[in-house]
Amino acid sequence: MVKKIINNPKNFVDEMISGLLRAYPNKLRTVNEDPREVVRVDAPIDGKVAIATGGGSGHLPVFKGYVGEGLCDGVAIGDVFQSPSAEQMANVTKEIAGGEGVLYLYGNYGGDVMNFDMAAEMVEMDGIEVETVLVKDDVASAPKGEEENRRGIAGLFYGYKIAGAAADKGYDLKQTAKTTRKALDNIRSMGVALSPCRLPEAKKPTFEIEEDEMEIGMGIHGEPGIKREKLKSADEVTKRMLEKILEDGPYKSGDEVSVLINSLGATPKEELYIVYRKVWEILNDRDIEIYNKYIGEYATSLEMKGMSITLFKLNEEFKKLLKAPACSPFFVQE
Repeated sequence: MVKKIINNPKNFVDEMISGLLRAYPNKLRTVNEDPREVVRVDAPIDGKVAIATGGGSGHLPVFKGYVGEGLCDGVAIGDVFQSPSAEQMANVTKEIAGGEGVLYLYGNYGGDVMNFDMAAEMVEMDGIEVETVLVKDDVASAPKGEEENRRGIAGLFYGYKIAGAAADKGYDLKQTAKTTRKALDNIRSMGVALSPCRLPEAKKPTFEIEEDEMEIGMGIHGEPGIKREKLKSADEVTKRMLEKILEDGPYKSGDEVSVLINSLGATPKEELYIVYRKVWEILNDRDIEIYNKYIGEYATSLEMKGMSITLFKLNEEFKKLLKAPACSPFFVQE
């Protein structure tokens, strides 16, 4: 049994957003009083490419946690693990458009793709130019050579950071999209799940897994992974995941990378640092230098136990964009 501190499950998302807006009224506001349409309090920013994102609830700080300076300008929010509507996405787009176009940046999931594409058609009728960039960093969700079919997971964080910084530095819409795509080509992620999560209105967990089992490569909605097996030690799990990432990606001796060790919602930081310790050892042995790291909750799945590892191969441009100032209720880069 999973216990939750909630009221009526039907009101879970709206009450959560209400709390978020009351906690940060100096940073966030709604569009037309719709709690599912949230933008920066100072939107639109004239003369800047706007960044829009969106998706289902249940993944804080993805998606709404990355609305702020140097990150996204607006977000459309769906029910738990469900896409927001095309109308909500279009309303957010119109609210944040500052005259230089809007970049749609979100994970590669069917419902989101369909509704974002519809929203793009709607706003283009109002003269707003849109470019779309899909995040597809999960190496477990499709084999090498079929990257177009991969899911977006924690790599979304890096997408937001690069796109937001590029837009703030004055890149035009095409440049912002091109730079973000190039960054995502250098990003790979993989996760491991130790437990299911339970949706607020569901009587059963999203999937079943034994207490002594783990599933390598499971998606953040409970999508099947590569293999389910007995739980191994932290070092064994980390080595397997990181080796898969290194084999798939463009990483080689002499590279600089950013590392993201992400909790899926119920894994404490103590365990994440044990994982980072092993990641550091493996990369050091391969003469791959860690430029910076992020360790904590960056893309979650309610109370799911588990974690993901993300590597981002850097160049000088990406390092500057990664270190550029950013501020949202859930993230600060000084």
